[in-house]
Amino acid sequence: MSLSDHPKAYGSAAVIAAFTAGILVTLGFKDLYPDLESRYQRKRSANGRPGGRGGPRRSSFFWGPPVQLQDHESQAAAPSQRGASEGIEGCIGNTPLIKIHSLSAATGRTILAKAEFLNGAGNSPKDRVALNMIAEAEKAGLLVPHRGDTIYEGTVGSTGISLATLARARGYRAHICMPDDQSLEKSDLLHHLGATVERVPVAPITSPDHFVNLARRRAAQHAQASADGSAGFFANQFESAANWHAHRSTTGPEIARQTGGELDAFVAGAGTGGTISGVARYLKLEAKMGGVRIVLADPQGSGLYNKVKHGVMYASTEREGTRRRQQVDSIVEGVGVNRVTENFEAGRDLVDDAVKVTDEQACRMARWLVERDGIFIGSSSAVNCVAAVATAMALPEGSRVVTVLCDSGTRHLSKFWKRIKETGLEDEEATDLFSELGITPEPR
Repeated sequence: MSLSDHPKAYGSAAVIAAFTAGILVTLGFKDLYPDLESRYQRKRSANGRPGGRGGPRRSSFFWGPPVQLQDHESQAAAPSQRGASEGIEGCIGNTPLIKIHSLSAATGRTILAKAEFLNGAGNSPKDRVALNMIAEAEKAGLLVPHRGDTIYEGTVGSTGISLATLARARGYRAHICMPDDQSLEKSDLLHHLGATVERVPVAPITSPDHFVNLARRRAAQHAQASADGSAGFFANQFESAANWHAHRSTTGPEIARQTGGELDAFVAGAGTGGTISGVARYLKLEAKMGGVRIVLADPQGSGLYNKVKHGVMYASTEREGTRRRQQVDSIVEGVGVNRVTENFEAGRDLVDDAVKVTDEQACRMARWLVERDGIFIGSSSAVNCVAAVATAMALPEGSRVVTVLCDSGTRHLSKFWKRIKETGLEDEEATDLFSELGITPEPR
């Protein structure tokens, strides 16, 4: 009796045969499929279509819904391929861009801040500058690791801290000259970092005893004073092009990437001027974001506001005999100057506007951010945030403004935050941002 005489038996045999054939085909095709898939993707790529490992595909190689190919082996290997950072230098850059919720809600604009206090060496944007200045000096043969070379710099604090940290990491000594009216936390930290620190009386830049001029002189005297063949290198942060180049090559590209190119204004103060110039040059000239407004945040007593707004470094409060300080008449440290440095000049033509910020506004902003956002910042960061609010209110609703959080408030306890406590701001509850800052918001 044949199978054809029994339809049920014939059907069962056909199913078994088909199942067996399917297994054999699958086992054979599993080794062939990757090669076919590779050829298919190369063909798509040659035709100008997207393709490649792990990328989305619009249609399957054969019938059925679109498939997503995933290379799990490569994904698993990614962390080990990244590896560990090369020393403390590997912790510099790629800082977060954070949304400041309270300022954004109050203004109706998105205010973002580059958290530069999270740089891993000296915890400020000066980490980028210090690293680039040292690297350029090494390329030029001005610094040789472990030869006994010393890096000299005149600074109000942050650049010195970054230089002292990186100097130790790369085999150098650091000698820092700073004005004696800066917060004690900075000079104490420099001592703990192994730097030699000279706190000197405040003097005008024209004086040979100005802290920058003193550092320059100390570097020149190094070879005469040392018989070990070591060199003295004057970092010269105010005039060195390595300063603004550091921000053009790192900070600017990071901001453009983190905002997806959707940015209406960048706001920053200027001490040396490297940050605002470097970022401005990248955004406007290299990223071709010509519509971005570059706005200077300037503390009271600084002449840069008037230079940007009126073309002259002058204000009635800066006349002889009217200022408490020789440098800048403000409690704010790190930004504000009464001369145009080479670094600021590098981007001055790209600065569209300036905002003058008072000491009181800076103090009130610092308290506001602690109370509303848990952000504890120093004086220059507070100036930046006040100017960011003022800039935002001059733009349409929904605009995006980026500013910089330079360093933590822990470096400003004995001066800036002491002033905040003495004025009673810590005992007050701020309820309205615009009343706090004395800014009249435009009607919505």
